[in-house]
Amino acid sequence: MKITKVTTLLELLKAIAENIPQTLEIETSILSPHSITLPEGYKITGKSNESCLVCFNNSDGFGVTRDNTISNLTVMTKQTNRAIYTVCGIPDMGDIVLENLNITGQASIIARPGTDKINLVSNNIHITSCDSRHYSEQPQKYGVNVYQGALTVYNFNSDKNSKIDCTLTNISLGYKNSPVIGSGIFVCGFGDEGGKVNLEVLTTGAIFSNGMLPYGTANIITAAVFILYGVEAKKVEHHGELVTYGVNDMVLDTWGKVERWVSDDSIVSYGPSGIGFVNFGTVKDFMAQDITTYGLGARGFNQYDGTVENITFKSITTHGDGSIGIQVSKPIGNMTVEENVTTYGSVGNSLVKGVLTELAANAISIKEGGKVESLTINGDIITYGDNVTNYALEGGEVTKFTIGGEMIANGENSQRQLMEE
Repeated sequence: MKITKVTTLLELLKAIAENIPQTLEIETSILSPHSITLPEGYKITGKSNESCLVCFNNSDGFGVTRDNTISNLTVMTKQTNRAIYTVCGIPDMGDIVLENLNITGQASIIARPGTDKINLVSNNIHITSCDSRHYSEQPQKYGVNVYQGALTVYNFNSDKNSKIDCTLTNISLGYKNSPVIGSGIFVCGFGDEGGKVNLEVLTTGAIFSNGMLPYGTANIITAAVFILYGVEAKKVEHHGELVTYGVNDMVLDTWGKVERWVSDDSIVSYGPSGIGFVNFGTVKDFMAQDITTYGLGARGFNQYDGTVENITFKSITTHGDGSIGIQVSKPIGNMTVEENVTTYGSVGNSLVKGVLTELAANAISIKEGGKVESLTINGDIITYGDNVTNYALEGGEVTKFTIGGEMIANGENSQRQLMEE
């Protein structure tokens, strides 16, 4: 393949105008006042991703078409723009490869009507800053809409034969106390029926996100990592801390299917109704380290719909009023907490399926319709707030319950166990 060295915007535009598949090697920093569409078969790479930048000061960035590669670059737009995006109406986009990139703005791979096939490979991507709140394509279910993410992979084509195959490895977003705005990683199909996404692998480093929603919002949510409906994921792994800061900012959330999901670092939520892990989908095996939430109504783990076969946490700790440690509303398999489940809050509001609802910060709550085949707590179950219950069977069922430590209820008018028929 022809290699063209590029040092100016004019050289870049001339090479693209040739419309002959080639590799464009960027050797310096280039500023463009408009977006640039890569023709079929074009690859653009930087000589060094530290010194080679392509910046767009008034527009979106690179549009990809078919069999394009963008690698070894810094790509910058305004945080409200798309740094990399898919061009509409191409039936088969072939292989889209994004590798070794530092990005300001959104990386947006969306299949709209007219696009039936995309094979996306993304590796070693860091998005420093993005605000994805204003994009209108938003999934809807359970009484809420979901904001897109800094990295968005979305099959918005309703044709049941349309599919995005993707591998996303070593993705990191934002910085500590400097999160991306909106969701973090967002992977979504058209719906429960229609266009699908096959997510072979997702691995991440640290992710920091903030939906920036006003307190009291009940119909919009975000997540640091959101695997939505229409997605079948084989392996999801997190090798860095996952942190959300705002209202209704879940850390991990799924409406889809995940075979194996592992987080080997801390999961932290600071905002109201910012839940550590929410499952509306079908998960086979889930394993996480410490989950800690601080906000009002910010629960540790919630099983709302679907099921999980095997789920393990190192520990779960919540601090806010209404912040339940573990809440189960549907049948699941085996749950293990290796250390303690601890709640510090009392009674407060929390978002439940699009409705702000008053909840007590019970350590464990098994609601009507919820059933746990086996629940093992190797440490203690501890509550500190007033008017809460340590272990509450609120119409639900636990077939086998094992605790290695103690059940401790410290607050006034609190109790260790509640069983309701």
